[in-house]
Amino acid sequence: MNEKELPILEPSATLRMTVYASLMAALTAAGAYLAIPIGPVPIILQNLFVFLSGLLLGPRWGAASIGVYLLAGALGLPVFAGGVGGIGRFAGPTGGYLLGFLPAVYVIGWISGTSQKHGLRDIIAMVCGSLIIYAFGISWLKILTGMTLAKTLALGMFPFILGDALKIAVAVPIAKALRPVIHR
Repeated sequence: MNEKELPILEPSATLRMTVYASLMAALTAAGAYLAIPIGPVPIILQNLFVFLSGLLLGPRWGAASIGVYLLAGALGLPVFAGGVGGIGRFAGPTGGYLLGFLPAVYVIGWISGTSQKHGLRDIIAMVCGSLIIYAFGISWLKILTGMTLAKTLALGMFPFILGDALKIAVAVPIAKALRPVIHR
């Protein structure tokens, strides 16, 4: 048999999705390096990749991707904001936000995956995901610091709303462009 007669084998769907989940975990880690410290919680690009993980990979594979990312950080790899890692980060001021990534990506994947018409549904999914991240993050930040709710919101949510809106606006066309590639 010569090369022209060899069948071209497609990788299994599971292997392909594992590669995509790993790639999204790596991109989420890379997004952590783009951190702007503005207080106890920095401005980061991680959320964009959490959003894209849910939109592109769905609830199960998106959660696997973010789970790998969180596990890598818990094991000490420098994948969290500012290039740090370790299980202690979950006990710090950003711990609630990190833990909120997992349910957020699942909900984003579940909401966006329930329809073939993605545009508005994707936006709704990411807004819900952001609210989940804020709920986890603000709750933990308030417990950890003992600040009033108003001060916690002022430090842990309000400075990030515009940035998250921009990330949502960027994620919609990226997801639209990449979905056909990932789900072929």
